[in-house]
Amino acid sequence: MLEMRPDCETCGTLLPAEAPGAFICSFECTFCAECAEDLDEQCPNCEGELMDRPTRAKKHHAKHPPSTVRHFKG
Repeated sequence: MLEMRPDCETCGTLLPAEAPGAFICSFECTFCAECAEDLDEQCPNCEGELMDRPTRAKKHHAKHPPSTVRHFKG
């Protein structure tokens, strides 16, 4: 199951698990759409491809909660 990190590592934009607009690499580094575009859709940490992160319906959050650990580095 994906960790569903709550924010963009570059700019800190909130990225709710139930909303579209997040991009992840195979290590689940997470970025907003604008930062992913600025990075030419390549992860600056592992150099892997950034892909659209799927959403998680809110009804599943109680049993499978998204992460609350923020990864913003700024």
